[in-house]
Amino acid sequence: MVSFFTRRRTIAAVVGIAAASVALTGCAGNSGSGGGSAAKGTYTFWDPYPQFDASSAWTKAVEKCGTAAGVTVKRTGYDTSDLTSKALLAGQQSNSPDLLLVDNPVVSTLADAGILTDTSETKTSTSGIEKNILAAGQVDGKTYGVPIGANTLALYYNKKILTAAGVDASSITDWSSLTAALKKVDAIGKKGITFSAIGTEEGSFQFLPWYWGSGAELTKLDSSKAVDALSLWTDWVKEGYAPNSVINNTQTTSWQEFLTGNFAFSENGTWQLAGVKASDIDYGIISIPAKDGGAAPAPTGGEFLTLPVQKDSARYAVSKKIQSCLTSTKNFVSTDTTLSYVAPTEAAQKEQLAADPDLKPWVTAVGDAKGRTSDNLGTKYPKISEQLWKAVQNSLSGSTSPEKALQEAQTAAAAATK
Repeated sequence: MVSFFTRRRTIAAVVGIAAASVALTGCAGNSGSGGGSAAKGTYTFWDPYPQFDASSAWTKAVEKCGTAAGVTVKRTGYDTSDLTSKALLAGQQSNSPDLLLVDNPVVSTLADAGILTDTSETKTSTSGIEKNILAAGQVDGKTYGVPIGANTLALYYNKKILTAAGVDASSITDWSSLTAALKKVDAIGKKGITFSAIGTEEGSFQFLPWYWGSGAELTKLDSSKAVDALSLWTDWVKEGYAPNSVINNTQTTSWQEFLTGNFAFSENGTWQLAGVKASDIDYGIISIPAKDGGAAPAPTGGEFLTLPVQKDSARYAVSKKIQSCLTSTKNFVSTDTTLSYVAPTEAAQKEQLAADPDLKPWVTAVGDAKGRTSDNLGTKYPKISEQLWKAVQNSLSGSTSPEKALQEAQTAAAAATK
């Protein structure tokens, strides 16, 4: 096991590199709220769910697992970006929380900083976890934490519009058939497809199914396959099949466009299922098609429950009990249903489907999904992603061609990941 003090030097080095990005968030230290300063019998738990207050089912589940482990759990929810900054600083200050729930692409950053223990150190079992979901938390053959669930992307469609346009959703199996459907929708005066192409990670997240569906790899942003993917989106905007608003759309604003009832398709996630059920839209869901057919691998979203490094390693035993409790089949089903996630184990997925058969296309989509930091990209992924979303923005805005945008992106990404 790597010593605490060796890790402290690693954390300091990584935090020094990350200082600029941390400063941008306006983040300060954690004011002694981490595990290092926790009172005896109290364990600290940080997560990216500030929307859940003390009365929420999620908070009560966390506290109940603490009680079962014989301790009190003090839970704090932070905004996702703020949580990453605070976790880095807490690690530098030897004041990490006992348990840390983070968005899966952040795992590699924190692991690289030496902040997280890996499952072999804490003897944490990951048996039964779907391999493609677990891969999002793996770096150099080590696994950091346990996924609490996964979400991903698919295409919601408006049945009324497709019927009026003479489009059978089951006939949409590749890019050509999807584009042909958008053309028919446009011909009857309706709008084709909406998605998020904003210049942030959300934009990359939404572009990746098309990028990977072309056969392109993130290590070569300027490949001909990558150009095919960006040309697809660019041509849709040029033809009016997708609105100009996609350049600034978040996943929330693009969803709001779909809920107007004027769009045939919306690329969006598992988390919108409850909303569309409550709407007046007669909807369906299909997988995002790959260029030449079949389902494209969409990126996995969702969080990993990790155990940060503690100076007092005796704390791991209790932290592991809390982690195991929250990732039991019963709690997987309860938590993932609340979050509109798909559980990461087959057993929990079966229970979810028994309770809600409408989740079936999402279970399939998650099964085809891929971690953004997979292929051992680790901490290189955020640097590559930034150049990818810039290329998407430059091409969709018409400021440059798909080819040139991706050539510039590859040059910048190669320099950033040396």
